[in-house]
Order: sequence, then C-alpha cells, then structure tokens
Amino acid sequence: MKKLWRYTYPALSGLLIYATVRVVNDTVAEVRFWYRDWRINAIEIITCMLMGYLLDFCFRKLFRKFDRSMHRTAGYKTVLYELLWVTIIVEVSVNLVITPMAALTDNGLSWGDFAIINIIPLLYCLIYYTAVRSNKLLQAYVNNKLQLEKVANDQLQTELKFLKAQYHPHFLFNALNTIYFQMDDNVGEAKKTIEKFSELLRYQLYDQQQTVPVSQEIEYLKNFIDIQKVRSSERLQLQTHFDQALNGQQVYPLLFLPLVENAFKYVGGDYRISIDAITNAKGIEFTVSNSLPSQDLDIKQNGIGLENLKRRLELLYPGKHELSLQKDDNGFKAKLKLNTGV
Repeated sequence: MKKLWRYTYPALSGLLIYATVRVVNDTVAEVRFWYRDWRINAIEIITCMLMGYLLDFCFRKLFRKFDRSMHRTAGYKTVLYELLWVTIIVEVSVNLVITPMAALTDNGLSWGDFAIINIIPLLYCLIYYTAVRSNKLLQAYVNNKLQLEKVANDQLQTELKFLKAQYHPHFLFNALNTIYFQMDDNVGEAKKTIEKFSELLRYQLYDQQQTVPVSQEIEYLKNFIDIQKVRSSERLQLQTHFDQALNGQQVYPLLFLPLVENAFKYVGGDYRISIDAITNAKGIEFTVSNSLPSQDLDIKQNGIGLENLKRRLELLYPGKHELSLQKDDNGFKAKLKLNTGV
C-alpha cells in the first residue's frame, strides 16, 4: 500500500492542482471547462500530473540533501532555507509547464490567470512541506539539542575530573614529606600517619560517586587535619567544630579541602586556625580562619587551590553557592555557603 501511494501520490497532487486552478479560474470567468474540447482538457490534466511527478522528484532530492546536513544543525534557518528552495522549485516548474500551456489555450493568459497559476500550486506544496517535514525537522532539532547538551556535559565532566585531579599531586607531596621527617623521630607515629594517609587516598581514588554524604567529607577533613597537625608548629592553636546535624546531606567531594589546606599553608603570627562547619535552613556553611605572618602574603596568587575551587563551584553549584574571602590585619577568613536543598 505504501509503495502504491508512493507512485500514485504525485499524479493525484497534480490532478488536485489542476482541478483547483480550473475551479477558481472558471468561477471568476463564469465558464465551464468541461464544455471545452476533451482533448485539450486531457492534455492539461496529463501535463499537470507529470508536473506532480517532477515536483515530487525535486522535493525528494532537496530533502535528502538537507537531511545529510541535519546532524550538524537544525533550526529556523534550516526551515527558511528549505522553504526558499521549495518556493523556487514550485515557481520554476509551474512557469515552465503550466503557464505556457495556459497561454496557448482559450483566450490567452491574463494577469489573473498568471496569479492563480502561481499561487495555488505553491500553497498546496507548502501544505505538503509542512506535513512531510515538520516531524523530521523537529526530531532533528531535538537530536541536535541533545547532542550539544551531551558535548557540553562531557566537557564539564572532563574539566571537573581535571580540577579534582589537581589536588592529588599537591597533597601527595605534602603528606609524603610529613611521613619522611616523622620516620626519624617516631616510627610508631609515622605508621599511624600512613594509615590516615591511606584512608585519604582511598577516599580520593576509589569513591566514584558524584556526591557523597557530608559526614564522609568531614571524616576526610579530620584525617587531613590530623596529618597537618603533625607537620605544624607546637604553637598552633587549632579549634574545630563540626555540627552534629551534618550527617546525610549530599555534597560534592573535596570542596572544603582547599580552604583548610590554605589555612595550614599560610598560618603564621599567633598560629591560630579555626574551622567551623554548621547546617542552616538552606544547606551548609563552612568557615575557616587563620592568623597570618607579619609579612604581607598575596594568598590569591599562591597556588591553584582557591581559583580551582571557584571554578568547581561554578560548575557544580551554579547560583547555589556563596564564597567570601576576607583578608585583614587579624588574618584571613574564608566562608563557603552551599545550598544543598532541591
């Protein structure tokens, strides 16, 4: 049935165009075309049916050409470009086939005849185009959107993996350096540090979840802080507070680490570090402050930690985070607010 329709549709469309043109034209002229010589009507009908096959052939070639490029783009420009070509094909075909035939029959070709002959076939072809191409163009548009979103998502995932991986070498060097010097003083303590270090690596290397419970992140920070305390001066005044309500909230891993790492890296003066994590109505508030040495340090220009963190927050919590960095005579304070709600 589908094959039969494929070969009969062009003839039927040509016949429909002829009948419509004749009805409209003869109604205005108040004549009846079936009173004419049947041979003239037969020639006109056969010619219009052949034009239907010509239009069908041109449209199929045109649509196949556009289909090959739809994997790259499919938008309103594609539709406009196709419509332009449909219009050109119809008008050229009509004026090559029907217009000369109308000029040689009856009383010649008037401006009214010319307008009717050019407008009616075009209207029918535009209806045909809408019926045939709307679903195809919509599907191509959706597929292109999905493909662009997939490419963008893949790029973001690649960048996130790269940003996350940047923490590993820096932390690995510091931890190994701590264990190296600890081995000379106390082998037993060095073993404990290695155990904590292995827990940190396990968290970083083997946890493949996109988000983790904040309790895991806090446990990671505690192990990290214990290792840093071994490396720090005995003058260090460390205060930590982790809200007991921080338990099952889901967060992306290693977002708090750069702030804690920065505090230990730049602490000086009174050697005071304060780490505070609480929950609020919107999510989590994480604050780290530390005293600074007497010499002026440009914290933002040392290392990649803070810039890395800012970029990860933009990718992971767009519009749902607030990071404030304050430096004054009393020290440096960093506060990160995460909106972990739905």
